[in-house]
Amino acid sequence: MENIILVINIILAFVLVVIILLQKSEGGALGLGASQDTFVSSRSAGNFLTKATAIIATLFIITSISLTIFSKEDFSNSSVLEKIEEKVDPSEPVIPKSE
Repeated sequence: MENIILVINIILAFVLVVIILLQKSEGGALGLGASQDTFVSSRSAGNFLTKATAIIATLFIITSISLTIFSKEDFSNSSVLEKIEEKVDPSEPVIPKSE
């Protein structure tokens, strides 16, 4: 189940990037924005891409959260340091314990 959601998550990420790159830039930060004539004619395409972006982004977030929930079960509550046992190398000299 986790692998299926992971594949869906990767596909959604790829589709989300493609849809974002297809959208027309409406910012005018560098003065390269669209003129008013082309802005009115591309309004319906912009609405479709905006809605598609919102839907795919929502699905991507849902799959990401579900992957986090599934992976939470794999974590243990114990520390790695608790699992390490001290290994004594017989070639090293033994330090006597003080009493």
